[in-house]
Amino acid sequence: MHEISLVRNIFRTLEEEFPNDMQRVRGIYLKAGLLSNVQPILMQNAFQAVLEDQPKYNKTSLHVEVLSILIQCDLCGQTSKVEQYRFVCSHCGRPSRNVIQGEELLISKVEFE
Repeated sequence: MHEISLVRNIFRTLEEEFPNDMQRVRGIYLKAGLLSNVQPILMQNAFQAVLEDQPKYNKTSLHVEVLSILIQCDLCGQTSKVEQYRFVCSHCGRPSRNVIQGEELLISKVEFE
């Protein structure tokens, strides 16, 4: 389960960024693209497992926003949402591999008390 290592890396990143404020962290907000190979429910389960191992963070919650896949057409320049993993421009019907959203896994916000 690679989600546990992802959660540990998130805490490690936050510890490096906020070394004196980690005890005040109450919410961690992630943005996870559909292509990032991250399942929100598995991230929540991994988060709970890490909290059991690291009780100093037990007042912290995890919020995961799933981002849809967006492509930009190389031919017409329009942005389209990918539906059912069909990477086709919804405006001109041409296939596109130019993914502009959907691969990311980002800490978008950290909430403090």
